[in-house]
Amino acid sequence: MAHSMIKLGRLKPLHAHSEARCEAMLAQEQERLTRIQQAYLFSGDRAVVVFEGMDAAGKGGAIRRIAWAMDPRSLKVWPIGAPNEVEKKQHYLQRFWVRMPERAQISLFDRSWYGRVLVERVEGFAEHSEWRRAYREINEFEQQLISSGIKIAKIFLHVSKDEQLRRFEDRLRNPLKRWKLSYEDFRNREKWDQYIKAAEDMFQRTSTREAPWTVIPADNKPVARIMALKVIANCLGAGVDVEHAPFDKKLLRVARRVIDGESSNSRHKHA
Repeated sequence: MAHSMIKLGRLKPLHAHSEARCEAMLAQEQERLTRIQQAYLFSGDRAVVVFEGMDAAGKGGAIRRIAWAMDPRSLKVWPIGAPNEVEKKQHYLQRFWVRMPERAQISLFDRSWYGRVLVERVEGFAEHSEWRRAYREINEFEQQLISSGIKIAKIFLHVSKDEQLRRFEDRLRNPLKRWKLSYEDFRNREKWDQYIKAAEDMFQRTSTREAPWTVIPADNKPVARIMALKVIANCLGAGVDVEHAPFDKKLLRVARRVIDGESSNSRHKHA
């Protein structure tokens, strides 16, 4: 199962003079997401968006751009960390089942069930037999979601080792960004090759025709954000009419009665 790959070369490199163009492209994708979410409110469609990637690859920044475009009442963002004491006693997928979207909702996961075959594999939190078995379990899990009508978009942001180090240094210098750094960031960096191997195995084993991975080079943050939003909009908008949101007939009748009544009263006052 070959994974989906978007190469940086499909967009021209952005320089200082093209920042305005970059913002325009980002705004265009945000508008598409706004329209898609509004369409979901009428159609009842549901979707899941998964963000994985290397530390400091820009997941948070991309997620913020998505959240800015959507109404928080039907977009749920789930930042996933280590399981709590109750979740440790349950099947590892249980805490994700309870976060699946309701009708007309979109659930966005900042890290996800793929932790089983990434950090839990590399750090030894899961036994060899557990993370090996997880590939099949995850594929079956996602197939159940798809069969129930949930669309799935899976994004992996990849950053080079040199760029990651530069971003770590920037976070150390910037007081407003220091909260993003943790001991685990540097520990994970020491196991870079192991994480790359785990990610490659994950793509090979869990990128399916119905739920493919899209790997986005993220050394250039503006380009990566545009591409991530474009991929998500393409996936979530497939088969959805985003141009003609239907009127609620009851709402339309009430609106016409009120507007016509107040317009009539206003004309009488000025007669």
